Formats: sequence, structure tokens, C-alpha cells
Amino acid sequence: MVATRFGPVVIFWAEKAGAPRAMRIFLSRPDRSAEQMSAKRFPQATPASCPLIDTLTEQIDRFLEGENINFSLTHIGLEICSPFQRAVLLAEYDILRGNVSTYGLIAARIGADRGARAVGHALAENPFPIVIPCHRAIRTDRTLGGYQGGLPMKRHLLSMEGIPFDQQGRVSSRAIVRDW
Repeated sequence: MVATRFGPVVIFWAEKAGAPRAMRIFLSRPDRSAEQMSAKRFPQATPASCPLIDTLTEQIDRFLEGENINFSLTHIGLEICSPFQRAVLLAEYDILRGNVSTYGLIAARIGADRGARAVGHALAENPFPIVIPCHRAIRTDRTLGGYQGGLPMKRHLLSMEGIPFDQQGRVSSRAIVRDW
């Protein structure tokens, strides 16, 4: 667990094949802390850490403070995701800092034309927020959509990455990548 400007962040991890793997990252929400969510989801878990998880925790904290961190997926448990969600998450992971895409464009990229809602659902259930930057997905009308950590956090993260907003609070069309 790390205390951040957005509240606690908790990483649930497990040893798999002799190495630690992050199996779930919990962001605090405006209505519930990451500690409450992780205790409810994994009541038998015991607090523990290791150097690799400590490094990931530190990187998440530094990212939330504005540092440009390139997260590795080497020790991220993507195997817990369905093939569709994994495809969505990997497409989202490829969106670089300072860019956003829409749920519909992500759907098209993975061959799921007309699958914008399914992409939105897969991102809403992203087990690895921040590491897989689901805050970089927006609606086609350039509004923010949803976010596990709440819309104020999503807007802050996008602003921190240099994403411009118009007078109505929509993401500037200049920031949307269509082919990445």
C-alpha cells in the first residue's frame, strides 16, 4: 500500500512460477478506499511485500506525482483476464502519454467493430489501472466516460500528461490518436 494524493493504492500480488506477479491494483475512489476494496475482495490476504512490488508501488506513486514512468508488463498478471479484455488492455497500454483514444477506436483496433461498449466495460474492470493507463480512453463525443478512481482523478491524470480540454470540458480533438 502507498498513500498518494488520491488516497491509498493497494497492490494485491502472488508468487507465480517463483516470481511475484501483480494480480490486482486497487485505486481509492471518492466513496471507498483501496484498502476497503482490497479487504472485501481478498479477505484472506495478508499484508506483505517484496522488492519488485515495492518498486512497482514506488513507480505508481511517482507517476501520480507527474513523473513520466514507462511501466513494464513483465510482472503483471494479465493471465487473469479474458482474451478479449487482454486485447483491450494491451491496445490501451500502447497509447502513449499525452494521447488519448476513444472506446470505439480501440474496438476497431482489436477487430471488434461496434464493440465500444464492450471495450468500455473491459476498461472499467481493468485490474491494473495506472500500469495499463485506462484513463487514456474517452468517449467518441470527447467527454471523459468513467474511471475507477473517479472522474476528477481521470481529468487530473490527463491534464498532468498535457491533454488539452476545451471550454466545455471535453478533450481536445488534437489529443486523439486514431492509429497507434
